[in-house]
Amino acid sequence: MRNIRDLARLIPYLTALRRRYAGGAVFLLLTNAFALLIPWFMKLAVEALQHPGTARFSPSACALIIVALALLHCITRIFSRTLVLNAARIIEFRIRDDLFRRLMQLDLGYFSTSRSGDILSRFSNDLTNVRMLTGFGAMSAINTLIIYAAAVTMMLRIHPWLTFWAILPFPLMVLIVKKVSHKLFQRSLQAQEELARLSSQAEETVSAVRLIKSYCREEHFQEQFATTADQYLRHNLRLARLRGLILPVMASATGAGTLVVLFMGGRLVIGNQISLGDFVAFSGYLAMLVWPTAVMGWILTLAQRGAASMSRLAEILAAESGVVDREDAEAVSGLQQGIELRNLSFDYQGKNVLEGISCRIRAGETVGITGGVGCGKTTLLRLVARLLPVADGMLFVDGRDITTITIDSLRRLIGFVPQEAFLFSRTIEDNIAYGMPGRHDPDLIRKAAGQAGFLADVEAFSEGFGTQVGEKGVTLSGGQKQRLAIARALAGDPPLLLLDDPLSAVDAGREEEILNELGRFYGGRTVLIVSQRVSAFRDCGRIIVLKAGKIAEQGTPGELLAQGGLYAEMCRLQQLRDELKGEAPALNGIDGPRQQR
Repeated sequence: MRNIRDLARLIPYLTALRRRYAGGAVFLLLTNAFALLIPWFMKLAVEALQHPGTARFSPSACALIIVALALLHCITRIFSRTLVLNAARIIEFRIRDDLFRRLMQLDLGYFSTSRSGDILSRFSNDLTNVRMLTGFGAMSAINTLIIYAAAVTMMLRIHPWLTFWAILPFPLMVLIVKKVSHKLFQRSLQAQEELARLSSQAEETVSAVRLIKSYCREEHFQEQFATTADQYLRHNLRLARLRGLILPVMASATGAGTLVVLFMGGRLVIGNQISLGDFVAFSGYLAMLVWPTAVMGWILTLAQRGAASMSRLAEILAAESGVVDREDAEAVSGLQQGIELRNLSFDYQGKNVLEGISCRIRAGETVGITGGVGCGKTTLLRLVARLLPVADGMLFVDGRDITTITIDSLRRLIGFVPQEAFLFSRTIEDNIAYGMPGRHDPDLIRKAAGQAGFLADVEAFSEGFGTQVGEKGVTLSGGQKQRLAIARALAGDPPLLLLDDPLSAVDAGREEEILNELGRFYGGRTVLIVSQRVSAFRDCGRIIVLKAGKIAEQGTPGELLAQGGLYAEMCRLQQLRDELKGEAPALNGIDGPRQQR
């Protein structure tokens, strides 16, 4: 039942192209009509050779008509294939578009539990199977129905009992195919899952190739890939064996029918119960059933593979985002009053990440957020940006519940620098301009690069802002990628800036330069900066310290130092680390201590 429900998702796509499919069916009807007339004129030609005086058509006239019918059959076949197969391409395009649109609507929770390679496999391999089902599968199914209905009707006109004995093996074939179909679906689904696993492993391996080579783990990953590829091969061989069982069953049914016609039909001709022309025509119609009968197994395979693939695609199409606009949501144009958290809590997979967070952040205030690993700092920023679902009555922007604000208008107020800087495989200019929707001002791009402390690096490149950064910014260092991500966030001149550990890959000298530029940029903007390096908080008027998802300390840097709590301990530990880093070269005999800030 599941595969039927999943295939039902194709109905809206098919009905939207019903005219194309109807036109294809009409041309298929004409194609088969011309094909069915050929055996009938062969019958007339044989009768004309036997009884020239009483024949309605001469043998030469029959030959010319058969040639004309063959040409018309060829032309209408081209139109039928073009209409149906093009409709399948359009369906593939529309499903792919809907899949991508759905992915863009899903929240981060979905992607944290899904592998990118598996998603890519659904976009390519599974969509191909669906296209084959709605294209070749649909065309072959319609063609088979027309040929069976027409050919059997013509055979019944010639001799009903001979027709009965000729098609008697076919019901047995249908029963066998029905038995096999369920297993065919299960094995098709398993093969698709293995292909997705193989694609995911290949994608991860290519992405991590530098790390793999650094640790000399090429052989290990080669063995892993070979194991997964072997499993995929075994599942496909099992599927091929099952498919191979169907074709001999089809061939046996048609072969048995042919033997019956040769034996019984020959006796009927000898007994003058049917003419030789009738026997030739009957054999021609039976021969027309051979290919549709054989192709039934292929149609069944396409149907089961298409159903298995559609069930995988349906998982994405049916996925629901926890972050959606409410019907009464309204746009917000600015940030005048600030942000308020009221007993904010967040659970992820049954685990409390944040619990009872309450504080108020005034508009124009710069607030630092720190704490140990896993205390919920990044989650807090993602909740403010509504990248994760927020319960009603917990987070307010300008006095309005964040769930009553449209997502698009909220995020247009935000410049976000994620913990892991992601860059597109384009130029530096394009990556910075990504933070400026609808604009591409070179002066603003240059200004943003300067504010992020990245301008000197750009000018050092031979192509400047036109430098290609490569896949995920592979041509840049970690610090350069991070500074480019900061420039992208600043380019849109956002009133709310969310910085998630933006200086983790930046050295001390560069950090000082970036902080000086950011300090000038902050101005009257509201800034939330997450970091474990307390030096990043030098321009913060207030610092929030999280521990186990709760606020452990809150206050100005001076107040927290005076309390001697967690923040004071973090400052002491960072000072010790800075001192050790400065003395390390001297201990190695390479250089003296680095200049301390």
